[in-house]
Amino acid sequence: TFSNGLIACCIFMGIGVLLDVGYMLRRPFLSIFLALFAELGTFLVVPIASSMGMSLRDSASIAMVGGADGPMVLFTSMILSKDLFVPITIVAYLYLGFTYGGYPYLIKLLVPKHIRGIQPPKPKKVNPISAEQKLLFAVVMCVILCLLFPVAAPLFFSLFLGVAVREADIKPVVDFIKGPLLYGSTFFLGLLLGILCEAHLILNPKILPLLLLGILALLLSGIGGLLGGYIVYWWTGGKFNPVIGIAGVSCVPSTAKVAQKAVTEVNPQAIILQDALGANISGVITTAIITGLYVTLIPLFG
Repeated sequence: TFSNGLIACCIFMGIGVLLDVGYMLRRPFLSIFLALFAELGTFLVVPIASSMGMSLRDSASIAMVGGADGPMVLFTSMILSKDLFVPITIVAYLYLGFTYGGYPYLIKLLVPKHIRGIQPPKPKKVNPISAEQKLLFAVVMCVILCLLFPVAAPLFFSLFLGVAVREADIKPVVDFIKGPLLYGSTFFLGLLLGILCEAHLILNPKILPLLLLGILALLLSGIGGLLGGYIVYWWTGGKFNPVIGIAGVSCVPSTAKVAQKAVTEVNPQAIILQDALGANISGVITTAIITGLYVTLIPLFG
């Protein structure tokens, strides 16, 4: 129904229309590498939550907050933690503001000023990515991921259908999906969560741990992204700006903008937005894959 899986799929289709996968395909290995490191919170919070007495299903659901992707958290918690999907989803959307408010301070804390201002060298040869290549990528990835994780197939199909519609350049459909469909679905999701958020849910003793674990997941993911950026920085002999790593957290395009702003404050001539958007878009895809992993494998263990 619209009030559960369909609403997440509608939002995810809207996200797909907004994604230009060309940024990722220009430097695919770098983008995916950074995005994987930026999933640190999504992985580490599972054992942390389990050690606090939560079930494996609830632990995986709250850990998905580390991906900073509301529809993913909604979809995962609906399948794994039906009793807690409302508070977990509310926590996820509440904490999306942390990417704007908290990550700039995290960058300043972990990345020295002289490193923050690094301008990465431009690639010697940049092959333009055609619409046909992007469309082929969307089709191939959709088929592979749907076959690997059939439980999460609705999410994968919705995301890559949005990408395909964008690259097919069907303007009326693109305008409808990224406008009325995306904003309408987001509005009804907020309305639905508000209606379902009753007093006994707020007073549930499990809510405080969820709040703490949610912020921890986002914090660890940001640290993981910067760690991935530092590894590339060392690998390239100091020619890469590690701030780009935080863009691997898949809040599109917020974390990419945060990374660019942090760099611009130190060096107004440094442009890292293209690499940051590549990591950002890869983050959406890796978060979707982890969602597929969790909803497929977690039920087998608990």
